Amino acid sequence: MVFHGRIVGIDESGKGDFFGPLVVAGCLAADEDLAFLAELGVRDSKKIAEKKLLSIDERLRARFTHRVVIFAPEEYNRLYDQIRNLNKLLAMGHARAITGVLEQAEADMAVSDKFGKDERLETALAESDCRLPVKQMVRGEAVPQVAAASIIARAEFVRQMARLSKEYGETIPKGASSAVDAAGRKLVSRLGPEVLPKLAKLHFKNRQRVLTPDLFA
Repeated sequence: MVFHGRIVGIDESGKGDFFGPLVVAGCLAADEDLAFLAELGVRDSKKIAEKKLLSIDERLRARFTHRVVIFAPEEYNRLYDQIRNLNKLLAMGHARAITGVLEQAEADMAVSDKFGKDERLETALAESDCRLPVKQMVRGEAVPQVAAASIIARAEFVRQMARLSKEYGETIPKGASSAVDAAGRKLVSRLGPEVLPKLAKLHFKNRQRVLTPDLFA
């Protein structure tokens, strides 16, 4: 699907991952940029191999106005404790990405990958005094600008996970599977339970499986 004009696409990565940050990205592209996005192979980031993803991300960042918002685990946990609602936190991130792009360039509208009730993002934008029209879409990656934002967000998440793995001397897996639980138990065994708030989203069920594995044996 194509929206005409100067469109800010917004998407996030890390929402379903126990470890690592929540990353939201906005990317501004116009009608004349669509051929380049297609040539670059821009599509839903989940369908792109990691090495290719990182390469496309570099070219997108070099050419397009963009903004990346990172909620590192400790900030994420602090905000979630206050808000107690993931969609409100996502709305905050999407609003920051949109306003961050608008600080650099003008746009006609924004298109966001839909994550909840429309009023969540509308309220967050109003609180930022942002009046840019916004369309929220299920499977928003069908819009080239949203797909570009999804690539930027996912690539940043991948880089952040690599950084955390290097910092803590352990391969930290993505997702929320049993392999993630096993990695969490290994980290806690080596570094203590106080390591989790620095690495993980504490409201996930994985937390209990990591800290009290006997209950889930």
